[in-house]
Amino acid sequence: MAKIPDLANNGSSSLKIICDFSPPRGGTPSLIGDLDGLNPDIVSVAYNPGKSVRVNPVAAAAWIKANTKQDVVFTLATRDMNKVAIQSLLLGAQLLGLQNIVIVEGDGLSNRDRERFKAVYDFQPTSLIESVRDMNEGKDFRGLKLRVATDFSVGATIDMGRPSDSEIPLAIRKAQTGAKFFLAQAEFDPSVIARFRADFESHFDKGHAPPVFYGVQILA
Repeated sequence: MAKIPDLANNGSSSLKIICDFSPPRGGTPSLIGDLDGLNPDIVSVAYNPGKSVRVNPVAAAAWIKANTKQDVVFTLATRDMNKVAIQSLLLGAQLLGLQNIVIVEGDGLSNRDRERFKAVYDFQPTSLIESVRDMNEGKDFRGLKLRVATDFSVGATIDMGRPSDSEIPLAIRKAQTGAKFFLAQAEFDPSVIARFRADFESHFDKGHAPPVFYGVQILA
């Protein structure tokens, strides 16, 4: 399975494509047939889009990897699980041969949402990134030794709608704590992307900035 930083830095000048995929609202393999005919470099499995009940992204990513031979990345939000649940899920992802993960906070809850379910936020995204780095070194969140260290390539997200003077320092902190790549939300002005990229990369040694995959919104 290809790790995303290796894919981005393999020396090829070809465009690398990560395709977003929303898991189905049912656990039947035929519902994942939307992938038929697609051949991106990586399939990115979303985390409960719209805060709706869907197939767990770890399970969906493992199924896609096993049945389509596509490389995958799964998304994990800090909103819904405590530390024990998150790290146990990550060990399950390790068992299933998954290596790429994107960590997000998850959409906030509305008042109506709070009447139906609760947020947890036992981790914040940056602290979870750091915790996964520790798991890669063989330690769980309590500092206890794992039987086998994980080998995750951890990514994070960039909100292109936020001012760069706040978003870039946040991305740098995430990189310093272990993020190896970033997925950026869609931005329709190429000049905004160019300025962001130049500013972000200026904080790293030349050629050592984590790769950023910039979103493209498909208009039907």
